[in-house]
Formats: sequence, C-alpha cells, structure tokens
Amino acid sequence: MKKLVLTGAAGRLGTILRGPLSKMCDALVSSDIVDGIAELLPNETYLRADLSDRAAMMDLLKGADMVVHFGAIGDEASFDDILRSNIVGAYNVWEAAHQNGLSRVVYASSIHAVGMHPKTESIGVDAPHRPDTYYGLAKCFAEDLGRMFWDKRGLEAVCLRILSCAPVGNARALGSWLSDGDLVHLVERAIDTPVTGFSVIYGVSANDRCPVDNSGAAFLGYRPRDNAEQFADRILAESGPHDPTDPGQMCHGGPFASIELGQGAKSLLNIPDED
Repeated sequence: MKKLVLTGAAGRLGTILRGPLSKMCDALVSSDIVDGIAELLPNETYLRADLSDRAAMMDLLKGADMVVHFGAIGDEASFDDILRSNIVGAYNVWEAAHQNGLSRVVYASSIHAVGMHPKTESIGVDAPHRPDTYYGLAKCFAEDLGRMFWDKRGLEAVCLRILSCAPVGNARALGSWLSDGDLVHLVERAIDTPVTGFSVIYGVSANDRCPVDNSGAAFLGYRPRDNAEQFADRILAESGPHDPTDPGQMCHGGPFASIELGQGAKSLLNIPDED
C-alpha cells in the first residue's frame, strides 16, 4: 500500500511495530504526543498529534490506505482522562478514517473489554462485553464504534483484543502472553488479509494455558508460534498460593478486575524490565 498510519508509535508496542510496518508500505506516518521519536526509518515520517483533536486526526489520516490505531492511555485512569484520549480519541480516528476514505482500521483493543468474565468460563471472540475498568469500557466503546462504522459506512475494522504483550512476570501471563514476534505477525495479518469486515481477534500466543478460544479468528491466517510454557517452572516457583476469592486471580482481566475504578493497575502486574 502507499501510506500507512501508526498511532501510539512512541509506546512499547508501537516501537516494535514501526520496522515491520514500514516494509508493508511506501510511506509510514508514525504519530504520538511526544515531540519526536529517534531513528526514523527511511520511508517513515513523524507527526505529533493529539487523538482528542479531530482536526489533527483528519490531517494525519489524509491520503492513507489504513490506520493501525495503538495510541491511547494504556492503563486504568480517571474517567475524564479515559474519555478524552481513549473514547473521544477513538471516535476521532474512525471519523477521520471514514472521511478520508481509508479501507480499514486495525485497533489495539484489549482483554479488559471482557475482563470480568471468570476464567472458568470459556470465552471466544463473540463473548459479550464485560469490562473491568474505565479502560476496558473504552475498549468496548471502540469495538462497538468499529462495528457501527462497518454496518453503516462500510469501513472495515479488525479489533485485536490483546491479553498481555509484555515480558512474562506472573502466573496469569503463562496463559495471556503475546510475544513480540506474534504481535507483529498478528498485525501483519490484520493488514494484509483481503477482506475482514468487522472482526474481533484475540492477541495471544500459542500458550498451553491460553484462557480464550481464538478459533473464530482462523480466517485471518494468524498462526502464533511462541509459547509461555518455557517460563512456567520459574514463574510458578516464584508465585505464592492463589486466592480463589480474588477477582484479580479468577477473572480474565487479572489485577484490573480487582482494583478500584480509576486506579492504575499496571504496577500490580509484576512485569520484569527488559534488557
């Protein structure tokens, strides 16, 4: 394709995606709210733009074929902050995509859209929304927004319900881990699959302990290769006993299911630093 736009390009996942996405297009436009990003690729430009600014989104997506929307607050926060960045921001991206004639939005959704479902329930890509936080509620909004824009305006959307794309540092991640390599593969398939309509896909690797049914995503051609079981002996030896009355241990959302609304949860995930 000629032009691909990536929001959230300065974040961890955006940084992973920049190189692979640059190989799929003539021009990659990366965007975030920081002043700039280092070491731009030969066919990459950077534009600072706030998701809550609709005019800025209109300019950002002008002439693009698709947008990979990974920008937003990536943790639980106050409702007002989530509203501005994650809810209004999502609407602005979809509206700008429609008005600029893009064919598809590839969206970083999250397991937190269905985070209050207990792990004892097998949930697939058609699981009803059951958000665990304002953050998860915003993911529900964006998924429904994507479905509406497909139904009413023919704008395709692939919503990637990412479980946890970070180094494995806790027992939950033995099932929820999405490796960096599988993340890239997933986003590539979300872009190059000829027809997607509106689709929900779980972003998770081929873990032995995977807690969701992703078979409904087979048409996308996503075939994860990595398995968190390689970390199991160490992680389980370090883990204390589990509490079956704790929603943070019993629900798909992990700590997001047990925190107070508006309170950040990432610090509770015990994610190790990367080398």
